[in-house]
Amino acid sequence: MAINSKNKGKRGELIWAKLCREHGFEEVRRTAQYCGNTGEASDCVGLPFIHQEVKNVERLNIRTAMFQAENDAREGEIPIVAHKMSRKPWLVTMSADNFFKLYKAWLEGVSDGEQGQA
Repeated sequence: MAINSKNKGKRGELIWAKLCREHGFEEVRRTAQYCGNTGEASDCVGLPFIHQEVKNVERLNIRTAMFQAENDAREGEIPIVAHKMSRKPWLVTMSADNFFKLYKAWLEGVSDGEQGQA
């Protein structure tokens, strides 16, 4: 039985938002679910300074998805692609430049006495 790709995408966004909330980011929600067509390009909102492109597919052209995230991100937002295949864990893809920015900020927090968690 074929699954409607729009419904699969919606389900993926709901699952991603739930995962974010489980990790303590209580404000994450699907954009369309919350208030319809808002002009917000992110699939989900609620992670400050992060543009979330969410893909729930078996085959993903990650370059195309990243291009979409980068083009849709607003000034000052880090574009990410959160993606998942059936029965596999979520992955998050971002540019190496943004990864190093986040990693350096995390290291600074660790060196300031905060406990880092992987």
